[in-house]
Amino acid sequence: MGLPEVHLGLIPGAGGTQRLPRLCGAHMALDIMLKGTPISAQAAHAAGLIDRLVEENLLGAALAFAAELTQTRRSRDETCGVDDEPAFRAALSAAEKMVNTRMRGQMAPLKIIACVSAALEQPFSEGRAFERKCFFDCLASEQSKGMIHAFFAERASAKIPEASRAKPRPLHSLGVVGGGTMGAGITVAALNSGLPVIMIERDAESLERGRCNVEKVYDRLLAKDRITADHKASIMALYKGSTDYADLSDVDMVIEAVFERLDVKRGVFEELDKVMKPTAVLASNTSYIDINHISSATKRADQVLGLHFFSPANIMKLLEIVVPKGVADDVVATGFALGKRLGKVPVRAGNSTGFIGNRILGKYGMCAAHMMEDGATPYEIDAAIYEFGYPMGIHAMYDLAGLDIGWDNRKAAAPNRNPKERYVAIADRICENGWFGQKTGRGFYLYPDGTRIGTANPEVLAIIEGERLKKGIIPHTFSADEIMERYIAAMVNEGCEVLREGVALKPSDIDVTFVFGYGFPRFRGGPMKYADMYGLGKMLDNIRRYQKEDPVFWKPSLLLVDLVDTEKTFDDLNKG
Repeated sequence: MGLPEVHLGLIPGAGGTQRLPRLCGAHMALDIMLKGTPISAQAAHAAGLIDRLVEENLLGAALAFAAELTQTRRSRDETCGVDDEPAFRAALSAAEKMVNTRMRGQMAPLKIIACVSAALEQPFSEGRAFERKCFFDCLASEQSKGMIHAFFAERASAKIPEASRAKPRPLHSLGVVGGGTMGAGITVAALNSGLPVIMIERDAESLERGRCNVEKVYDRLLAKDRITADHKASIMALYKGSTDYADLSDVDMVIEAVFERLDVKRGVFEELDKVMKPTAVLASNTSYIDINHISSATKRADQVLGLHFFSPANIMKLLEIVVPKGVADDVVATGFALGKRLGKVPVRAGNSTGFIGNRILGKYGMCAAHMMEDGATPYEIDAAIYEFGYPMGIHAMYDLAGLDIGWDNRKAAAPNRNPKERYVAIADRICENGWFGQKTGRGFYLYPDGTRIGTANPEVLAIIEGERLKKGIIPHTFSADEIMERYIAAMVNEGCEVLREGVALKPSDIDVTFVFGYGFPRFRGGPMKYADMYGLGKMLDNIRRYQKEDPVFWKPSLLLVDLVDTEKTFDDLNKG
C-alpha cells in the first residue's frame, strides 16, 4: 500500500495527510508520502496501518473480523502517532531539510510537510480543510501539469511502431565488449536483472580491471550493508570474463562499449560478425557515431542497433535506442525488451549525429558558450540553471564528464564546421592548459583536495576576458531569467528540428530524454512541455529577437513557426 501522489505533483487526498501520521507517526508517514513508493503489507501491518493479514478466504476473514469489532475504529480518533510531540517535530524538521536539498523547487513535498504539521497542531476537521486547500493549490499548478505529463510521457515512450509489427527475440544471455566505466556499468545493470554476462577485453590485464570495475559496485553496497556477501557471490556467479571473442558464440545479444572512435568500433564489429550466431542482436553503446557506419563492418547490418546508455549505466534510467535505416523490427523490439528488463526508460531515437539528447545538448551548449563570451560568467549561467531546477549547471556538468571529451569531439568536427557559424574557443583554451575538470582538479571550477563541489576558477575568467578582447566584444549583463529564456529556447528550437527530421517520434520522447538523461527538472515536464506552458508564440518572438544578433545560430525552426501560425502546441503533436 502507498500514497504515490507526489509523483504527479499532488498531495494525498481523502484525509491521507491527516490519518496516516495519527496512526504511525510523522517519520513513517512522511517517508511514505514523500517517496511515493508502496510499502509491503507486512510493514504496514506492523505500523498499525492494516488491521489484519490473511493468506486465504479474504471475504470470510473480513466478515469474521467485522463481527469481532465492538465499535468502529476511526483513524481520525487515533493519537498514538502524535503522542510523542518532540519526535513528531524532529521528523518534520528532518523532512524539510531533505526536501530543500533532494526535492528542491517542488511545491507538493512542502505542502505535504505543512499538512502533516497540521495533523499535530489542528483538530481533524481543520486539518482536512487545510489539506483540501493544499491539494487544489497543487492541482492548479504548472508543476502538477508538468509532472502528470512526465508520468504519461514515460509510459508512452515504449509505444513504438516496431513493437506493433514484431515480437522481441529471446534474451537469455548478454555479451559486453569493454570493461571500462561504461562497459562495467552495463554489465552491472545486466547482472542485477539476472542476465548472465560474458565480458570481453583485449588482454588479461584489461579484463582484470574490468572485473574489478564491476566488483567495486557490489563492494560499495556490501560496505553499506545493502547486500550480503552471499548476495554478491550469487550475482558474480553470473559473470564471466574472456579475451576470446569466440566465447560470445552462444549469447543472444552483445553490447559494444569501447572507445568512442569509429575505427575501433568497426574493428570490434568485424570480430563479432565472425563468431556470433545468426539470430544474435549486435548493439553499439555510442553517444554520437552513425550506427550505419558501424554496422557496415558486418554482413548483418539489419541486426545492428544503437543502445546509448548514460553514465553511470547501472544507475541512470535513460536508454536511447537508436534505430538505423534497414534494421529489423524484431531487433528494435529486442532492444526495448532489454531496456525494460534492466529497469531503464527506453526512448526510440533516429540515427542522427548525437541522436536526440546529445544533438540538442550540443545546441544549448553553444548557446551557453555564446552567453559566456557576451558577458555572463560560467558561474552566473550555472546558478541560473540550478535555480531553474537542474541538479547542476552545464559547466559543472562538463567538469564532471571531463572537458577533454568535448574537446576531442570539437577537434574531430572542425573540418566540417560551418565557417559562418560562431565558434567560441574558451573551453579549448581551458583544455590547452591540461585542465579537464574534476579528474585533473580544475576545469571551469577548482576542486582542491579532490572535492566534488567546485569553486570559481579566476584563471578561467581571465581566459574569457582574453577571448572577448580578441573579438572586440563589449560584455553586457544577463539576468537569470534571460539566461534561461535563451538556454531553453535553443533547446526547444533544436528539439523542433529533431522532430521535423523524424529523429524523435513525438515531443514527449524529447521530454523523457531530458528528464531522465540530462537533469531537466521533472516538475517542469520536460523542455517541450515547458515550452507549451511558457507559450510557443512568446518563445518564437524571443528567437526572432535573438536572430537579429546571430542569424545563423538563431534560425527559427519551420516546425515551431508552423505550430504558432496554426495555434497548435507540442501536446497536439503528442496526441497525433
